[in-house]
Amino acid sequence: MSDAYILDTWYVAAWSTEVDRTPVRRVICELPVVVFRTRAGAAVALADRCAHRAYPLSAGQVVDDGIQCGYHGFEFGADGACTRIPAQAIIPPRARVSSYAVVEKDGWIWVWLGDQDRADVSRVPDTHYMTDPGWVTVTHSFPFECRAELINDNLLDLTHESFIHVTTVGDDYIYEHGLTVTVEGDVVTADRLMPGVEAPPLYAKTMATDGLYDRFHATEFHVPSFHILHSGITGQGRPREEGYLIKVLNGITPIDAHNSWYYYAFCRNFGLDSAEATADLVEGLRTVLQEDADALRLQELGMQERSPGEADVLIGQDAGIAKARKITERLLAAEQVRRKALPA
Repeated sequence: MSDAYILDTWYVAAWSTEVDRTPVRRVICELPVVVFRTRAGAAVALADRCAHRAYPLSAGQVVDDGIQCGYHGFEFGADGACTRIPAQAIIPPRARVSSYAVVEKDGWIWVWLGDQDRADVSRVPDTHYMTDPGWVTVTHSFPFECRAELINDNLLDLTHESFIHVTTVGDDYIYEHGLTVTVEGDVVTADRLMPGVEAPPLYAKTMATDGLYDRFHATEFHVPSFHILHSGITGQGRPREEGYLIKVLNGITPIDAHNSWYYYAFCRNFGLDSAEATADLVEGLRTVLQEDADALRLQELGMQERSPGEADVLIGQDAGIAKARKITERLLAAEQVRRKALPA
């Protein structure tokens, strides 16, 4: 178990549609996990490593409500305990693998890899927009060749839109407006209001807008793994809730020190019956994510190449990043203390 990651939290492991009776392998925080469904359809997550000789259970098959290792046939139930060894009747007590708490909600499968007694379902973020009939959702999944921290920073400082996303959601006016940053518990919100501006190209096309509006986006970061971007445009001087509203849900799941999964859902409350708007957003948002992936891959290389001890030069626009980093450090330090207190 690596000390580099916060494990006492929920990570998105897969879309619900990705998991059936065929084992699915995921690596989360350098821990191999196998996800599958029981006969009743419940999602199960186990350590993807047979207790016998460490063969990946994901290379085996689902049997009844458990999984069978494809090497020597050991079978493990949903609780991780070995239930059958074909070569003998006696099952050693140590023949078990770790079982992880799972929550399936709004089309996502969440996994808690840390202390199982601390797994709190109430800490799964609110993602009801993905299944609410008053919203339409476009989704994407992207493997990013960078550490998860770079994606978190990217979402907290959206001034990069002015330079990376010029043809879709960017405009020079973004970096001309400051942030209001608030902290509530382990949630950091970086809010930006851009009054009296034109809608960005992708929004203008799908919203069929013309003229000037108040544009806004507030990144709500649930440290360490999930962002809700409350975004949209509204009439000048009008309340946000009256406008074209967007909820962008971002599940950031570390794979290892240099790679991450990015689970993305773009939910809108306008053009609900417009297939054309949905198609435009599918392609436009794919472009946005690919632009981010390309930029962060280069940033990851830069991070690996810089001298030891060299630190970022943060500016005022990075206030949300600075606060999120402090929370991350606090959570990680507290978790490390708890781990050391566990019996050997």
